[in-house]
Amino acid sequence: MDQIVVELFLLSIGASFVQRTTGFGFGIFIMTMLPSIMPSYGEATTLSGILAMTTSLIIVIQKYKYITWRRLLPILFTFIIISIGAIFVLKRMEYHILNILLGITLIIVSIYFAFFSKRIKVKTTLPVQVTAGALSGLMGGFFGMQGPPAVLYFVSSEPDKDRYLAMTQTYFLAGNLMMTLARAYNGFFTTTVSIGYVYGIAGVFIGNLIGSWVFRHLSGSLLKYIIYAYIGISGLAFLLGA
Repeated sequence: MDQIVVELFLLSIGASFVQRTTGFGFGIFIMTMLPSIMPSYGEATTLSGILAMTTSLIIVIQKYKYITWRRLLPILFTFIIISIGAIFVLKRMEYHILNILLGITLIIVSIYFAFFSKRIKVKTTLPVQVTAGALSGLMGGFFGMQGPPAVLYFVSSEPDKDRYLAMTQTYFLAGNLMMTLARAYNGFFTTTVSIGYVYGIAGVFIGNLIGSWVFRHLSGSLLKYIIYAYIGISGLAFLLGA
């Protein structure tokens, strides 16, 4: 038990640091190990979601004035609908092949954006928002890793890093809240998850403090390349875990 407490604490520090620095990645980081120390995959995604939700809440309180709702609501509503549907079929999912395809896709996307990001202009049109929200919903519902599609949209649509961070964290906060309710309905919010949250919450605050300091010293262009690199790393993690 003591080892599990330490692991949860350290994982929460690392995941919260990544989320605060890049605007996403809490689930990608923590889900590399969390399923191995939780009784079920569903409980692991639930714990990841509520810890990530706490991280996002802290940031939203700090950055609320930068939110532009008209660019946020379409992608958010699409994400909520798709992710809830994905959670309801979670128990019947076969992950092996999907992990491989998802890993390859994320690696290709990260390389493409890293080399051609200056030529890519993502318009805040409804079809683009719905597509990003749907892809994010599928990844969030099945894997607890809804970040990459939404992040690629927001990092291209938002004019500066403060607005980017405000939009992504409001998106993740609302999305994780709805997914947590859906997971609770499906029996994934257990006593074990509640205990795990108590162990991890201190790590969330520590990681957020460290990440906040790093974020202040990042330029907008450097932040983009860090995001693209981390998406590629997440794709590699999917492949290795397949």
